[in-house]
Amino acid sequence: MIQISPSLLSADFANLGRDVEMLNRSEADMIHLDVMDGVFVPNISFGFPVIKSIAPLAKKPLDVHLMIVDPGRYVSQVADCGAAIMNVHYEACTHLHRVIQQIRAAGMKAAVTLNPATPVVLLEDIVDEVDMVLLMSVNPGFGGQKFISHTLRKVEQLRDMINRHGSGALIEVDGGVNLDTGALLADAGADVLVAGNYVFSSPDPAETIAKLRRCDNR
Repeated sequence: MIQISPSLLSADFANLGRDVEMLNRSEADMIHLDVMDGVFVPNISFGFPVIKSIAPLAKKPLDVHLMIVDPGRYVSQVADCGAAIMNVHYEACTHLHRVIQQIRAAGMKAAVTLNPATPVVLLEDIVDEVDMVLLMSVNPGFGGQKFISHTLRKVEQLRDMINRHGSGALIEVDGGVNLDTGALLADAGADVLVAGNYVFSSPDPAETIAKLRRCDNR
């Protein structure tokens, strides 16, 4: 069964505690936190004080996705906030292998993200070292965008690479995820789906999460 990581970027920021409690009760496997700096992506979201305030309430692992310049500078701060997974962009790390080592040394799982135009082949020499690879299926920076269909081919390519290397890395996909695209991504080989707007704008977010876990689009 595919795992679901709902993105708090689409939650009600006036009631974050309430929405975290809903996720605790739901079938969500982790909670996705998108940190944006307004430089690497054209938007600003939230930072460490918000993550630190969420951590004591969350009963699911925090999946922290840094859409920022030079994320390696903040490994210790992310760990101190209680993150289980630190996710950095390939495009933002000059020395990716070093950053991955620092994340693991800080006691977190290490993940790397690829933007839509970044080819999977660039991970050939690092896929053995990471716990998860996040493929962006929209251009990062804003929620509610349309799914980029060529992501399905990238999932298949990444699954082949992981299998060839005997890597244990999970494949996560973020952007435009719903029951239809979720089913296609699961068939292509994805392990984790990030869903924000689709979950939090639904009449029953917990039920939507349950359906996504089963990719029940029929």
